[in-house]
Amino acid sequence: MQKSDIGIIGMAVMGQNLALNIEDKGFTVSVYNRTKSKTEKFLKERAEKKNIIGTYSIEDFVSSLKKPRKILLMVKAGEAVDFFIESLLPLLEKGDIIIDGGNSYFKDTERRFDKVEKEGIFYLGTGISGGEYGALHGPCIMPGGDERAYSEVEEIFLKCAAKTEDGSCCTYLGPRSAGHFVKMVHNGIEYGIMQILAEAYHLMRCGLKMGFDEIQEVFKKWTSTQLNSYLVEITADILSKKDDLTGKYLLEVILDKAEQKGTGKWTSQSALDLGVPVPTITLAVDARIISSFKSQREILAERFGREKRALAGEEIDRDRFLSKLKDACYFCMFLSYAQGMHLLSAASVEFGYGIDLSEVARIWKGGCIIRAELLNVIKRIYKNDPQLSNLLFSEKLQDIIPVSSLSEHLRDVVIQAKKWEIPTPAMSCCLDYYDSFRTENLPANLIQAQRDFFGAHTYRRKDREGVFHTIW
Repeated sequence: MQKSDIGIIGMAVMGQNLALNIEDKGFTVSVYNRTKSKTEKFLKERAEKKNIIGTYSIEDFVSSLKKPRKILLMVKAGEAVDFFIESLLPLLEKGDIIIDGGNSYFKDTERRFDKVEKEGIFYLGTGISGGEYGALHGPCIMPGGDERAYSEVEEIFLKCAAKTEDGSCCTYLGPRSAGHFVKMVHNGIEYGIMQILAEAYHLMRCGLKMGFDEIQEVFKKWTSTQLNSYLVEITADILSKKDDLTGKYLLEVILDKAEQKGTGKWTSQSALDLGVPVPTITLAVDARIISSFKSQREILAERFGREKRALAGEEIDRDRFLSKLKDACYFCMFLSYAQGMHLLSAASVEFGYGIDLSEVARIWKGGCIIRAELLNVIKRIYKNDPQLSNLLFSEKLQDIIPVSSLSEHLRDVVIQAKKWEIPTPAMSCCLDYYDSFRTENLPANLIQAQRDFFGAHTYRRKDREGVFHTIW
């Protein structure tokens, strides 16, 4: 009986597309799904006449694999991952490999890594980005875990990952939960950039009173500038889409309530635990939460008359404002990456990951949702200074990016947004983040004095060493 090079559990679209991608690169793939009909349908339709072996029990699935067995879990993060680990362990032998390719929380990966490795089985927590299209045509793959296990699957991963001029968009990121931590931060940055672009759209739509076709043209032009990125490209496509039912632009009929699956929240929580500020990501999560209060927003919009003064679009030099808005978006995107990379740097030290940030920037250049021209700049900065904790601290930054002019244009955009009464939480906090980091003396001395006043928490002085307390 023919044995497969790798097996995939989970035949939703991502699992199916990865199976087809891997098979297309010359490998034989076994597949399994708890619902038998999904596997049967896949084999009869998309996988017909391909080197894909369907199995209908966990025992048959494991038996169909070459040793060491390589098993990729493409199931929903959470209980399903634990269920399949428990089901697989009695059937596996030492040296076999379990790969979790879902969006698992990194602390869950830590727990699973310890459990599985105690049984002599290797474990890889692997972030996979690129959506359904990427899974089929080449995703960004972010593996972490046992490096010996990675060496066993490296050929498969490198061949099926996206490619750029810098190579395959896959690299070993570090031990234990490193891969899933990097994927979590990737998603956090994604939250931030999506919110920034949504705010830009909102300013054009409600501030400048531009039509959907006009806004679409702006985003389309931005794809030929330093803003070129996957998210800008799809935003341009979205803005041109018409609704089949009404003939209106589809955005006109989509309810303004954004949902989330938790990775942005995990990023913010992890940043708080590590003491690293990621305000753009946090405010992007908050913005989605606020959007969910649709009925309450409608009441307050009526009660307080929001937007009654936001009618001054004709008073603005549109072309000049749009030029500033482009620069503001670029600077905010840069700061979103900077915050995420700062978090990765801190986590790498705290958890002993040893993450190469220039390699992270390199593999993010293709396949993934946050791929962008800007990553070439970020990769170059970290290549020259691997120990850099925050991109803002690069001594060569102003030679690469015109920070002063970009920040002033961001400031002008935020000020105008406030005059229009249009909320820009991500852009506003980007400006505050930048201003805070370049302010030598912050008002934290008053906060520390307040803490000492009511709680005897003590304080340090500027003029001498030691810890002090005052009887206020």
